[in-house]
Amino acid sequence: MLKEMGLGPIWTLRQPPKKKRGAMAEPEAALPVDARTAAIAAMGWDELKQAVADCTACELCKTRKQAVLGVGDINADWLFVGEGPGAEEDERGEPFVGQSGKLLDAMLAAIDLKRGHNVYIANSVKCRPPDNRAPEPSETAACWPFLARQVELLKPKLIVTLGRPAAQTLLQQEVKIAEARGKVQDFAGIPLIITYHPAYLLRNLPDKAKAWEDLCFMRRTMKERGSSPA
Repeated sequence: MLKEMGLGPIWTLRQPPKKKRGAMAEPEAALPVDARTAAIAAMGWDELKQAVADCTACELCKTRKQAVLGVGDINADWLFVGEGPGAEEDERGEPFVGQSGKLLDAMLAAIDLKRGHNVYIANSVKCRPPDNRAPEPSETAACWPFLARQVELLKPKLIVTLGRPAAQTLLQQEVKIAEARGKVQDFAGIPLIITYHPAYLLRNLPDKAKAWEDLCFMRRTMKERGSSPA
């Protein structure tokens, strides 16, 4: 599946660390990385949700309250991808709640979109990094098969990455938001647009005007693909 998406040699997951002598194996430790990736690539939504809830593939499972797969319309044309759950998301099991979630909802409304209606929202990692730090490469690698399967199941017409970590996860390259804005990137044949994360906009109010420009660009791009915003 990864080869079909054009991701073969780029997304090579790191091998899990060797088990310490005398330590108990965690549930996923016995499953080889390639077999785990292949198993996830064959899952439907129900299986995927359960696999994320049970996942112990990285250290984040030890500090999370619950894993957060994503939320929204599973037939959506629009896929928004953020970085990872925060404290409130970890409590409620839904991405983008609290103040950043309210701002994202307002951004969606500005282009006639609504959470749950032709929109799906996900994150690069499904468990909250401690202290809301950025995910480690090993953590995004462990979570990558889940996000890849979400994209494959959704088959969105447009992917929007919210913030640099999400953009770098999907494009697998260094990204500078200021330089990447206003351009259509490509992810396995799906157009991808990069904009600011709502949490960043809450701290940097002047950049809200740039985010509005990005929203207008998203809407134009979608119309060019023959799809209405909602």
